[in-house]
Amino acid sequence: MLDFSRFAILTFDCYGTLINWENGILRCLNRILAAHGKDKDTDDATLLQLYGDFEASAEQGEYRCYRDVLHSVVAQFGERFGFVPSNEEADSLAESLKKWKPWPDTLAALRVLETHFQLAIISNVDDDLFAATRPQLEVDFAQIITAQQARAYKPSLKIFELALSRIGVPAHRVLHVGQSIYHDVIPAQSLGLATVWVNRTSARSGVGAVKAAKARPDLQVASLAELAAACTQP
Repeated sequence: MLDFSRFAILTFDCYGTLINWENGILRCLNRILAAHGKDKDTDDATLLQLYGDFEASAEQGEYRCYRDVLHSVVAQFGERFGFVPSNEEADSLAESLKKWKPWPDTLAALRVLETHFQLAIISNVDDDLFAATRPQLEVDFAQIITAQQARAYKPSLKIFELALSRIGVPAHRVLHVGQSIYHDVIPAQSLGLATVWVNRTSARSGVGAVKAAKARPDLQVASLAELAAACTQP
């Protein structure tokens, strides 16, 4: 068990960890596939695997905004399943993000955690997209660091380095919490941050809507509620 007393701040991945992005992703993609008669061609686990691979591919190379990344993801689904998305369909994944909801345990857990730690966000997102999500989380964050600000996407170290410079706390006093081994655990650990892997229930068990990777986090939990309980044990 981690000694939580050593940490001054908890940094969180947002989409996947705090927000139920799988539900939002699957609803949008299944709607697009159904419009082209392709909704019976695959299952949710495969859609999540493809999403994770397509998103990672779109985030390689020169930085582009997350709206463009999601536009590319939809285009890649069209290529994979043999259809050309309309402009509205290509934009719909990014537009749907604004309506993605927190996991049922997120708000109560954040309220508990904010009484013990500063909280911050490190997210692969555009500033304006996160601005639509922020009110749903109902707590104050000491820092919000986005891919747009860093001009780089996790697992790039640039976004974590920017976060550490803004937080102004030594790495060993930061605990990073994320749903993705690939995006969160591996890069955070490489910079000396302790990590929590939130391994939530998923149609793609143990991975979710991200690129598959392996590492050993400092703590694994099945929910944010479990983390809040662990942090507050006497």
